[in-house]
Amino acid sequence: MDNNKSLDPYRQIFIAALRDVQTSHATVFSPRALRLTIQKVDNRCTREGLGFLTKTLPRLGKALDRALSGEVPLDCGSIRFEPYANTKLPKFLGELFRCVFAHDGWILPTPCVDCIKSLRDLLFMFYKLEVPYDTDQEQKVLDQFEKTDSELGSWNDTFRKLRECIEADADTSGFNPDIVSIVKVARISLARLFSHFDPHDIHPSHGPGAVSTGERLSGKYVWTSISERLIAEYPLDAYFYASLGHICDDQDRMNKIEVRESSARVLLVPKDSRGPRLISCEPLTFQWIQQGLSRAIVQEVERNPLTRHSVHFTNQQTNQLGALLGSSTGKYATLDLKEASDRVCLELVRLLFPKHVYTCLEAARSLSTRLPDGRILTLQKYAPMGSALCFPVMALTIWSILHAGFLDANVRLKNPTKGLYYKFLRLIGPNDDIYVYGDDVIVPTAKAANAIRILESFGLLVNRDKSYVSGFFRESCGIDAYKGVNVTPVRIRTVWTPAQHPSSFTSYLAYARAMWNRGFKHCYDKIVEYITKLYRNIPEDGTTSSLLSLPYVPEEARPKRWRINPFLQKKEWLVTDVRTPKTYETLPGWNMLLRFFAEACTTERVSLRLPELTGPSQMHGARLANGMLNPNHAFSVRQYTKRGASYLAQRWR
Repeated sequence: MDNNKSLDPYRQIFIAALRDVQTSHATVFSPRALRLTIQKVDNRCTREGLGFLTKTLPRLGKALDRALSGEVPLDCGSIRFEPYANTKLPKFLGELFRCVFAHDGWILPTPCVDCIKSLRDLLFMFYKLEVPYDTDQEQKVLDQFEKTDSELGSWNDTFRKLRECIEADADTSGFNPDIVSIVKVARISLARLFSHFDPHDIHPSHGPGAVSTGERLSGKYVWTSISERLIAEYPLDAYFYASLGHICDDQDRMNKIEVRESSARVLLVPKDSRGPRLISCEPLTFQWIQQGLSRAIVQEVERNPLTRHSVHFTNQQTNQLGALLGSSTGKYATLDLKEASDRVCLELVRLLFPKHVYTCLEAARSLSTRLPDGRILTLQKYAPMGSALCFPVMALTIWSILHAGFLDANVRLKNPTKGLYYKFLRLIGPNDDIYVYGDDVIVPTAKAANAIRILESFGLLVNRDKSYVSGFFRESCGIDAYKGVNVTPVRIRTVWTPAQHPSSFTSYLAYARAMWNRGFKHCYDKIVEYITKLYRNIPEDGTTSSLLSLPYVPEEARPKRWRINPFLQKKEWLVTDVRTPKTYETLPGWNMLLRFFAEACTTERVSLRLPELTGPSQMHGARLANGMLNPNHAFSVRQYTKRGASYLAQRWR
């Protein structure tokens, strides 16, 4: 990746962005300064290769973000950038840095927000580029995963002992009294949240990803093995078959299903230039139940008055607006948790969640995961990233302990008596200024230090490099903001391929459009130059109904062939388009009906449950039909789409 040929597209795009920044900041960033900056870029790319754009510049960008908080000064010397004489500001893009920081590196009283935005556009442009990883980077991620999990052992011991004391109404004087009181309030909060929730009333389905047991496409609807723990809570007849007839006709195969534990499996997927992200593929039957239970929990949380304003799973807008508001007024702080999904230990879930919920959460949890070298790691955490339950359990754990911890010390429950319980309920309003989306947390700035202390007292780890509690910079759910202005950069993630590839084609069309919307016309032209040289036949907006178009395309790259469609009575052009082949697989009719119930029905409509089938073990698949067909959704039980099989083709549009 670091040879000159593969580096050149990124270098050219970056230089074009520099020209756009010079155009918009001509009064401080002169043409001479632009020439010198381009020369520095060329020299450092020659010495460092692609790493200059993907690693070195983002390090300077992170130093910029920390300095914007006002907690530390900018010091370019520690990140391999030559400073101006007698200053801590870098010569590289120094004209823009001097509009933001004083010579000693501290932020100016009134920094130029436009310069901040331009600096972040340049420094983070290739930070998320999905370049191949070397073995050392992969091993580092795996080692950290194992280390983090091993650290949870002592936390599990502590939380198990505390749970036993609380449930036995025994003496808890051996524990931190603040933690004990937080736990008692958090338990009541989650008990209240799930007081009318039935974790058995779910609509199982499969997720889009791979499973550790290896089944694909239609194979996901044939059961070969299952965990005894899982069917103790979610019986085979009630949750894994379409109807009584399905059970009767498939009795021979059903008797051959092997009852055994299956491990999850670790996978490494692209994240950013620093290395891959680790996820864990779940076994087939666990994923089936996890998806249904996760969906039920999300629906309950997002409509319950206690959490619907504070905890979100399907809409990031609340946290994004909170980041903008916090950057404008300083009222809110944004916190980011490091390795959050890997630090929610199993005993903490048992300690906080009501028994009828955590019993099902445990039943749907993999006990271990298989590492790439074949070793089996018994999990101390509740679930790693990859489990459908990881995200909701993590978010509710964070919310519950912060919600409890923010109550004033003199009204925290020290004894779970009935009178104090109702006193506590009267104190809880619909919203206590906590906003949680996964591991992105927004809290009042005045309570930020307390929030960090509370989270870390429960084994979670706050990433202070990405948490902002002072100054006017905030970051949450993909929004970076400074003084109420969105300063989120366009991050180029997809590797440019010299041969035609559908992912590269669609991604760079999107990057070009994003640059056009930002006013980066030189950068737009450079990206379009690469696209049109390789793909051609790119329509302009409004020319066709194709979504794969651009605001402006040079004449020589526009579609040339056209026709009049006699059926639609419109003009069509022959353009480059992405096609996804369909594959058809036929299963026994009952298995296709099972897929129909799982994928074609919704859970927001009138129940189709038969009244005579009562009780969890007598439902016999009617639970899967607990919904109605969406009339706007065409669905074929034989048709599948293979992931990664898309291709480019010429098409009349």
